[in-house]
Amino acid sequence: MVTLGVADVGRSRAFYEHLGWRGQEVEETVFLQAGGIALVLWGREKLALDCGLEDGGAAGFGGFALAHNVRSREEVDDLVEQARQAGATVTKPPATTFYGGYAGVFTDPDGHPWEIAYNPGIPLAEDGSVVLPDFGAL
Repeated sequence: MVTLGVADVGRSRAFYEHLGWRGQEVEETVFLQAGGIALVLWGREKLALDCGLEDGGAAGFGGFALAHNVRSREEVDDLVEQARQAGATVTKPPATTFYGGYAGVFTDPDGHPWEIAYNPGIPLAEDGSVVLPDFGAL
């Protein structure tokens, strides 16, 4: 999943839907299926803060986060620890999330934020790919 921190969620949703990608809004966040990936639109400051980055604005935050969804809380813990051992900076230790999942965030050596997440509301296909559910049906 790729999450873009945007200035205006509505404007960005309209732009991507004009490209033909179907969007679903859940709690001020828009999820779009874009081929084999999920694109998420969220307020830039909220995304920065959710990544554990102090400044929701200019202080080095590139305005996006990458997410790797996994099948369990244990996988979250294991991958965040592997990243830490490889030299990553853990900016948000793994913890229960507001959406009922479990996630942690680290930045790679160049400062790119990666969220490692277990989200029971977004199951993974057998091959590990993300296919967004119909949030309206939940």
